[in-house]
Amino acid sequence: MTFVPPRLSLIVFALLASVGTAATANSGLEQAKQRGKLVAGIRYVVPEHKTNIKFRTPEAIDTALADDLAKRMTLPLMTVRTEPGKPADVMLAALADNDPLHRSATVIPVGYTAAPMAIMRSDTDIKSWEQLKGRKVCVAEGGLYAGTLAAKYGAIEKVKRAPADSLLAVRVGECDAAVHDSALLEELIKLPEWKKFSAKLPAGPGAKLAFVVPSTDAKTAAQLRQVAKEWSAHRFPEQLVQKAVRHIAFEVYLDQDVPDCH
Repeated sequence: MTFVPPRLSLIVFALLASVGTAATANSGLEQAKQRGKLVAGIRYVVPEHKTNIKFRTPEAIDTALADDLAKRMTLPLMTVRTEPGKPADVMLAALADNDPLHRSATVIPVGYTAAPMAIMRSDTDIKSWEQLKGRKVCVAEGGLYAGTLAAKYGAIEKVKRAPADSLLAVRVGECDAAVHDSALLEELIKLPEWKKFSAKLPAGPGAKLAFVVPSTDAKTAAQLRQVAKEWSAHRFPEQLVQKAVRHIAFEVYLDQDVPDCH
């Protein structure tokens, strides 16, 4: 049995339909310039930070990518959740290679693959995804995997606000495993302080993070292909992951007020 990440096809398709007509007359990025604001559709909108709540680094890098695109256009950014009724100038979604959207829209990968991976304490007896049944597994509410582990493996999911909270729960014994993107976790367990929590389950099938553009909007597609090419040339997605891991590890360090569970 393998882990299959959830699809966003129906949601994204509905959203594409809502903006496709306008895009035939005016490209998505042109609309943003005319409006004076870039509206980016993403899976999870990070809540606005409040001074009385600890800052948390999100799991996905789509917000950071959209922010860089907005800066390139010298426009302020507004992110909206990818759902019907909330049209956007550009959309970012994690899509499997066999996703139907590849046939109905222009899909432009940005150089990041979201694949589920689990990490646990080094002396764990969990050796396969199937052995998560009945075990407590932490996930982040903004990640791709909330709701999937219970349905597929019978795991007892504990949904945390962000990766730092999920990973902290593993360190103190609240959860048997944490499931996040493999790109993030592979980088995290390189750190010396995570050696005792570097047992892992192999990454499942991946979904490529990509711009999804109505097939009628060739101008926006061409512009976004150039941006994605430049990101790839400078390894920008990898840099974002490395930066996120440093921040997440530090957030865990600051908040761990009890010893590791072993």
